[in-house]
Amino acid sequence: MTNFDSPLTRRATGSLKWDRRPDLDPFWVADMDFTSPPEVISIIRERVDHGVFGYAVPHASLVKTLQSYLQTRIGYTAPEEEIIHLGGLVPALSLAARAFGKPGDSLLTCTPTYPPFLGIHHDAAMELLTTDHIEIDGQWTFDWETMESKVTPSTKLFVLSNPQNPMGRVFAKDEIIKLATFCEKHDLILLSDEIHCDLILDEKNTPHFSALNLPDSLRDRSITLLAPSKTYNIAGLGYAFAVIPNDSIRRRFSAARGHTLPEINCIAYYAAEAAYKHGEPWRQDLLAYLNKNRDLLTKTIREKLPAAKVPNIEATYLAWIDCQDLAIEDPCQAAEQAGLFLSDGTFFGHPRCIRMNFGTQTARLQSGLDTLVQALS
Repeated sequence: MTNFDSPLTRRATGSLKWDRRPDLDPFWVADMDFTSPPEVISIIRERVDHGVFGYAVPHASLVKTLQSYLQTRIGYTAPEEEIIHLGGLVPALSLAARAFGKPGDSLLTCTPTYPPFLGIHHDAAMELLTTDHIEIDGQWTFDWETMESKVTPSTKLFVLSNPQNPMGRVFAKDEIIKLATFCEKHDLILLSDEIHCDLILDEKNTPHFSALNLPDSLRDRSITLLAPSKTYNIAGLGYAFAVIPNDSIRRRFSAARGHTLPEINCIAYYAAEAAYKHGEPWRQDLLAYLNKNRDLLTKTIREKLPAAKVPNIEATYLAWIDCQDLAIEDPCQAAEQAGLFLSDGTFFGHPRCIRMNFGTQTARLQSGLDTLVQALS
């Protein structure tokens, strides 16, 4: 059993999170301070001991493991041809924009959102259309009226984050069906980034409804993006996959790849297989630990910074903190001056907000929260 309380030394390891600003205590990029499941580490050692690292293809047992995962976790039976192996989700987002958009077309998404959603249109010379998520009865959801006013005949894609990054919202079945119906009405491809779907903190009360769970006619215009990277802390190995039921959409997506994406490294395939095949007990322990950290963060901010707003975090290990009602013009800079490295809400489409990563040791999180409260008070 992993001891999630055990601190790790990550400085000077080439870590983006820890070494980009070594003068600051990092709570920013979506990278947890926990070792990966022991079964993942073991299979990587075995593969390294083989000693040959040539070009790789997905091996048969990986494909079977992915199919089993999709059936068990999502309830979807995926033929092998529907699974597209990828070297990461951000390249996949760009690939989709290039596959289905051309100069003068547009894509639509809702903010605040994962920063690459707000940049992939450049790769296809498209226009970016955004609407804000709105809060109704204490729950963040879609602003359907504004979305209808923004979409145009040249809009080709809707880009969805579900569970939502950075707000941690797990969208309900009726919301996803309504969104897919909106896409059908306006002839949009639904690009559903579901990378955090295995990080839902209470799966009984907020179950994941995937684009793959949509009725056939709606699912047929979807691209679902998945990866073990966030859940099992193996993002640096660079593996993800898309599930694309429609053959025509799948062919266009694959054809747009051209020669722009690198080969997937041989170790990444085996790490992904081990994570999905053997990582479930570790994942359950992780979720219990993240729940504790989520509760600590939410309670601390709401009690000690009552003017700040934290949504009900249903998934991920990322907390969105809206500081617009605080008497501080730049909360991210204030945190930096206090020695913390947080994610600036400006890059998510919402200035004067911050995102804090609570996927770390509880004691370290408590220290970071104490510093943050003092900096923003």
